[in-house]
Amino acid sequence: MTEHYFNALEQKIDQILERCAQLEQENSQLREREQLLKEERAQLAQINEQTQSKIKAMIMRLKALEQNK
Repeated sequence: MTEHYFNALEQKIDQILERCAQLEQENSQLREREQLLKEERAQLAQINEQTQSKIKAMIMRLKALEQNK
């Protein structure tokens, strides 16, 4: 019975170690994905700022054209 107990325990430990390795890999992938999303967000924020500036400039030009009429 003790040998069976130790075999079962060894099997459980192996399962835990395997699961731990899987979780470490998943965690690493999630961290990489998070970094990519942060970079994408920063790029989109920059594009948004540029677009807002262009729209403001267009509005100012349209107002200037309207005043010149």
